[in-house]
Amino acid sequence: MKIRFSRVGLATLCGWFGITRQAYYKNNWEGVSTTIEEELVIQQVLNIRKNHKRIGARKIHEMIQPFILEHGIKIGRDCLFNLLSANHLLVRKRKRRIRTTNSYHWLRKYPNLIREFVPTAINQLWVSDITYWKIDKEQPLYISFITDAYSHKIVGYHVAETLEAIESIRALKMALSALGAERHFQLIHHSDRGVQYCSSGYVKLLKNNGLQISMTENGDPLENAIAERVNGIIKDEYLDNYQVHNISQANELLSSVVDLYNKERPHMSIGNLTPNQIHQSNQQIKPEKLWKNYYRKQNTFVNQFQD
Repeated sequence: MKIRFSRVGLATLCGWFGITRQAYYKNNWEGVSTTIEEELVIQQVLNIRKNHKRIGARKIHEMIQPFILEHGIKIGRDCLFNLLSANHLLVRKRKRRIRTTNSYHWLRKYPNLIREFVPTAINQLWVSDITYWKIDKEQPLYISFITDAYSHKIVGYHVAETLEAIESIRALKMALSALGAERHFQLIHHSDRGVQYCSSGYVKLLKNNGLQISMTENGDPLENAIAERVNGIIKDEYLDNYQVHNISQANELLSSVVDLYNKERPHMSIGNLTPNQIHQSNQQIKPEKLWKNYYRKQNTFVNQFQD
């Protein structure tokens, strides 16, 4: 308006709209301030996405809290969603499925011990699963993960070119090595009924270390919800955003990604803290669940945990 009616004084223009000159100048400066704040937030989001390339907006909102407090920026979760959407920074979940579990075998299968079990500390329940990872020229690799159900920390992992049981055993050995001399004889190891977990070598290693063996009893992924969720996070938010050409590069990248996941990525199911913060707190931190579960199911353990 000021440009179109250049010969009309600002006081007169403001009078047409029933505002004062002070209100006009204040609004102008607030607009500039908002733009600068939004640019700062976007830059901080891009900095986070350098390592956490597909991390969701809820996690970003938690991770930028120290930054926005330091700079006196006021932005809520909904405003952040709108800002990310306007700048094409929201991520879309990918859907795909490759079968990694063969439960049709003659080996002994164990009952599900965690239907009503909710861990109250670390090293009470480990959940394990195997997922695929396609690298250069669609070559499949297979990753075995072992995750502490209380802290959500990945305590054991191994990537391989085959689904042989020995590869999953290597992930289990890594997890067991972190226990040191102290053995937790009440520790439960939960997995699906895949041939790797039922193999004599894997079962023997569990029993020799005093771990109880628990397995899912049908194909419902909710019977091993935490393990399934960890698979999705590691692949969708991290691994699938890099170009890897061989198993050596895959090992190096996986190690870096697990380190980022354990040390930096917050989880709503553990009070927006990181797995390492919970795992190292020795029960001094009592995590609070910050999400609502609208899926009602009798399985108590499933309803207690979400990312």
